[in-house]
Amino acid sequence: MLISIDWIRDFTDVPNLPAKDIYSRFTLATAEVEDVVTIGEHLEKIVVAEILSFEKHPEADKLNLVTFKISETDIRKVVCGANNVKVGIRIPYAPLGVKLPNGLLLEAKKIRGVLSEGMLCSEEELGFAEESEGIMELSQDAPIGMNMLTYFKMKKDTILDIDNKSLTHRPDLWGHFGMAREFGAIFETPLKNKFTKEWATGLKKHFTLDSSPIKVRLDGESAALAYFGLSLSNVVVGESPEWLKVRLKACGLRSINNIVDVSNYVMLELGMPLHIFDRDLINGNEVVIKRLTAETVFKTLDEVDRKLEVGDTVISDTKGPLVLAGIMGGLHSGVSPATKNVFIEVANWKAALVRRTSTRLGLRSDSSQRFEKTLDSKLCERTMLRTLELILELCPGAKVVGGLEYGGMDLSLIPTLKIKTSLKKIQTVLGLDLSEEKLLSIFHALDFQTEKNNSEFFVTVPSYRSTKDVEQESDLIEEIGRIIGYDNITPKSPQDIIAPVKLTELQKIQRRVRDFMVLQGKSFEVMSYPLIGDTLLKHCSWPHSTSLKLVNSLSQEHDLMRPSLIPSLLEVCEKNIKHHDRFRFFEIGRAYQEDAKNFSKESLHLGAVFVDKDKNPFIDLMNVATNLLTSLNLSPEFVEMNTKFENALVPSEWIGIHPFEYQNIRVMGKFAGAVFSVHPLVLRNLKIKGHVTVFLFDLSLFTNYSAKDKTKYKPLNKFPISTFDWTVVAGADSLASEVLNACKKVKLKELRDVQILDVFESENKKFFTLRATLLDEAQTMTSEVLKSAESALVDATSKAGFNLK
Repeated sequence: MLISIDWIRDFTDVPNLPAKDIYSRFTLATAEVEDVVTIGEHLEKIVVAEILSFEKHPEADKLNLVTFKISETDIRKVVCGANNVKVGIRIPYAPLGVKLPNGLLLEAKKIRGVLSEGMLCSEEELGFAEESEGIMELSQDAPIGMNMLTYFKMKKDTILDIDNKSLTHRPDLWGHFGMAREFGAIFETPLKNKFTKEWATGLKKHFTLDSSPIKVRLDGESAALAYFGLSLSNVVVGESPEWLKVRLKACGLRSINNIVDVSNYVMLELGMPLHIFDRDLINGNEVVIKRLTAETVFKTLDEVDRKLEVGDTVISDTKGPLVLAGIMGGLHSGVSPATKNVFIEVANWKAALVRRTSTRLGLRSDSSQRFEKTLDSKLCERTMLRTLELILELCPGAKVVGGLEYGGMDLSLIPTLKIKTSLKKIQTVLGLDLSEEKLLSIFHALDFQTEKNNSEFFVTVPSYRSTKDVEQESDLIEEIGRIIGYDNITPKSPQDIIAPVKLTELQKIQRRVRDFMVLQGKSFEVMSYPLIGDTLLKHCSWPHSTSLKLVNSLSQEHDLMRPSLIPSLLEVCEKNIKHHDRFRFFEIGRAYQEDAKNFSKESLHLGAVFVDKDKNPFIDLMNVATNLLTSLNLSPEFVEMNTKFENALVPSEWIGIHPFEYQNIRVMGKFAGAVFSVHPLVLRNLKIKGHVTVFLFDLSLFTNYSAKDKTKYKPLNKFPISTFDWTVVAGADSLASEVLNACKKVKLKELRDVQILDVFESENKKFFTLRATLLDEAQTMTSEVLKSAESALVDATSKAGFNLK
C-alpha cells in the first residue's frame, strides 16, 4: 500500500526529517515499510529552456541537432528525435546526471557521432503521462531556467510502500486521514481535522426537500450493514486537475476522469470505498440491495464475465445487477464522458461475506481488500460528504437532487466500548516509568477519550478502532507501548517468584507415552496437520459422514477437521514407503467428531504404525501396545471384532480393516483402542506394497483417570529362569489371542509369561510358535518340575484344539 507524506501533511505536520528516520520510526511503531520512493526529485533539476535553432543530424535523417539556452549566457546542444521541434518554443530540459522516472540516467554520450548534453523531455519522460508524442511544449511566458517543480507549483513527495499484511487488524489505516492520526501520535504533532460537525452541517445545506430520484431498498438478509445514496445533476465529466492526477499516480492509480478520480481519491483519503453510478443508466427509481436467488453471469468493470452464485449480494435495478457488493461495479454502471447525472453509493458490508465471494471469484479489488478488514459504518456519512465536496469543487454547476437516502442498521445503536485500566498496571506490564500526563497525551492523540475515577481510567475506544482491533485492557497497553517505542524501554529482569508449571495428568501421560514409543517402541514421532481434505478421505476409502467442514477454509485440501488419525497416518505411510522398506512411527494428535449436543467432540489419540515390506509386524505391534499400556498401569484386554459392540475409534463401515488381523482393546470395561492391519485393497489404492499395522488408543481416557506409578521393586532373581518353546497347529481362521487364552488358563505357580514368537501361514493352516517363561522364586526348578509344566502347557493347547506340531 502506497502512502504519500505530502498528503499526510494535509492533516498533520510531519517533521522534515530524512526519509530513513520517518520510515524507521513508523516501522517500529506501526507497520513495516518495505520501500521508500521520492517523487519530484528529478523535476527539481529539469529546467525551462528556449530553442534557438535546429538543423538535421549529419548522419541521421530522423534526428535533429537542437541549440537552446537555459540562461542568456548558457547555450547548449542536444540530439533530439522529436518531430515538433520549433524555434522559439519553450521546453523542459534535463541536464546530465538527472535520473528520469523510467529509470534512465542521463550521461554524456555520442549519438551517431555527435555529443548530446542531456535530453529535451516529453510528458512521458517527465512522468506526467503513460504515453506521449514529441517534446512537451510549455507556455511562452515560462521563465527560462526555472525548474519544473517550481513551474508546475508541485512539491517533492516521499512515498512509503507499506506492507499491508501487517495492517489487517487496522482498517483505520487504509486511508491517508487515519495514517495522519497515526503519524501525529508517533511524531507528537497535532491532527488537523477538517471533518468537523460544522463542516458536515455546511455541506448538508446542499440537500433539498425534493424527492430523491433514486430510492434505496435493503434486503435484511443481504451483506449490507449500512447503505447511503445521494443523487446529483448537471455534473460535467472531464479531465481531472493536475493536483488530483498527481496524488492518484503517487498512490499507484491512473487518472480516468474527474468523477471517477474523486471516488478513488476519497477512498485513498478516508479508507472507505464508494461507487458512483451514471444515474440515467439505472432502470427504475430505486436500487435494491439483495442476495441472489439464482445463479447469474455478471460482467464487471474489468470486462470479465463472472458467474455469481445463490447468496451473493448485489445492487440491482429493475433489469438486474449493477454492482457486486463490496467488490466491483458492473461494466455498464459506471460514469462515462456522456454522464450528466450521477448517484453516489457509500456502503459498508459484512466482512466475511465479501471475503468469501471475493476468494471464490479470485477477484481482489481495492474495495474488497478494505471491506474484508471490517470497516466502521459510522464513517459512511463522512465519506459521502467528502465526495460531495470534491464534486462540487470540480463541477461548480452540479446540484444535489433530494436528500440523503439510507438503508441499514440504526447507527446510533452501535455500542460504545469502554475499557478500564490504570497507570500502575500499564507501568507494570511495560516495565516503564510513565507519567500520567504522557499517558493521557498518547490516548488523546489516538482519539481515545478518557475518564478518571480515583486511580483508574475508563478509556472510550473510537468506533473505527473497536470493530476488530482494540477489545481489552492488553490492547490499550500495547497502544501505549508501541507509540512510546519498545526500543525505548530499558530491558529489566522480571522481579517475581518463578515457579514451574504443574503438569496435568494428561500431559504427564503424553510424556510417558512419547518416551516409551521412542525408547522401547523404536519409533519416530510425526506431527500431521489436523485439517485434511475430501481427497485424502476418498484416497483412504474413509466414510465421510463424520467429518466437520470449515465454513471459511484456507483451501479445498484443508477444509475438514480430521475425524481420526488414521487417514493422516496412512498419508505419512504413502510418502515414506517410497524411500524405506520398513519403518515405525507414531503421533499424538487430536481427532474431531460431530456431536449432537455439543456440536463437536474433540479427543486426544495415540496412533502408532509399523510398516514392513516383507514381514507382517502385527504381532510386534501387539506386544508394543501391551507393554505400553501395562507401563501406564492399565490392564488391557484384547477382544475380537464383534459387530454387536462397535469401537468408536475405528468405524465398522471402513473397508480398510483386515478381516482377521484385528483386536479391540478394552480398558476398565470400555473400548479404548484397537490394533489391526490395513486391508490390502486400501494399501493397493495408496500404492503401498507390504504390510501396515496400526495401533490406535484414546488418551482422553486419562482425563478422569490418574495413572499413578504403581511399580513395585524387588531384588534380582536368585534362581534361574527357564524358557520353553513349542509350535502348535491351528485352523487358517484362528486368532493368536485364542491360543494365548488357552495357555493363561493353566494354573502353574512357575508360569510368569507366555508370548507368541512367530506366526507362519500355509494354505489351510496356521502355525503359532509360543514361548513360556518359568520361574520359581524359592528354589531352582528341577527337571521333573520343568517337564511337568511343559506337559501342562502342551495339554492345555491341545485341549483347546491346537495340537503340537
